Amino acid sequence: MSIIDKKRKKVRIHDFLEMKKKGVKISAITCYDASFARLIELSKMDIVLVGDSLGNVIQGKNSTLPVTVKQMSYHIKCVRNSLQTPLLIGDMPFLSVGISIKETMENAGLLMQSGAEAVKIEGATSEICEQINHLTRHGIPVMGHIGLMPQSVHALGGYKIQGKNESDKKRLLKEAKLLQNAGCFAIVLELITPNLAEELSKALKIPTIGIGSGNHCDGNILVLQDMLGMNKNFKPKFLKHYLELEESIVHSLDNYCNDVVNKISENE
Repeated sequence: MSIIDKKRKKVRIHDFLEMKKKGVKISAITCYDASFARLIELSKMDIVLVGDSLGNVIQGKNSTLPVTVKQMSYHIKCVRNSLQTPLLIGDMPFLSVGISIKETMENAGLLMQSGAEAVKIEGATSEICEQINHLTRHGIPVMGHIGLMPQSVHALGGYKIQGKNESDKKRLLKEAKLLQNAGCFAIVLELITPNLAEELSKALKIPTIGIGSGNHCDGNILVLQDMLGMNKNFKPKFLKHYLELEESIVHSLDNYCNDVVNKISENE
């Protein structure tokens, strides 16, 4: 029996509500390709997000804004080829939501047809909540996202911790409840003060997935390459490097180069 055969059953949307009720934490990670997806499939991961952070991690850009729906679709297909057990979520990139219900449905539909089992949407404006409600009523599960929203980084004034003052706290609590009422099955809380993230998690019936928001959310998500230490110069306070792959990979590449230069046989 293979490792995959021994794994638990397929993770579904309803599992996360049960996990929240039982106090079981939800593990989530980003992924953009089939090679890493194959390794994640061998782990205990609950959620895999094909994030628009691929703009930074894969494309080398300084924001997520240039990422397109077609690019998201491509990477979702790559991940789907190797992933079976975790729930696969696709990010709705910049300007793919909120323009019109028709466009939002078409964009979300493309990601679902590419292999996603749910989509993630940033923001909680009245237009976005209306469209989330429309998506969920038509069979497309939605994960919300509030706090620091990379697609709105310019409007937010940069990558800053959210929820420090009373007005922000009231706004974020209102947004979280609006997203819950719109039909979201979970909400990402990014760079929200830990105390507020805990308050939001207790106030909601649906799970919260934190990133840089303390340890009291119902789950956590990290960018895979970040937690593996593939860029040792990128280490915000909330990020733990579980490996130091940058040094290991560079060392291995240098060893290979030395072997090539010294004409060492592949069979030796």
